[in-house]
Amino acid sequence: MLHTIRTIFEILLCLLLPAHGCHRAAGPRPTARRERRVQRGRRRELWLAVHGIDVGPRRLHGVEVAAR
Repeated sequence: MLHTIRTIFEILLCLLLPAHGCHRAAGPRPTARRERRVQRGRRRELWLAVHGIDVGPRRLHGVEVAAR
């Protein structure tokens, strides 16, 4: 009986915990990654403009802005 329980337990562990290198999930698609990077850049530029750091004229949300 113990051998049967051990076998079932090992099978369940193999299903739940894959081998090294196989557990990494595929990342987001390149287009989604690019969109997030662009959005992060827009947020950074907006933050800099709001805090008065001049980074040159930029387009934020379709409007040309510059820090004072």
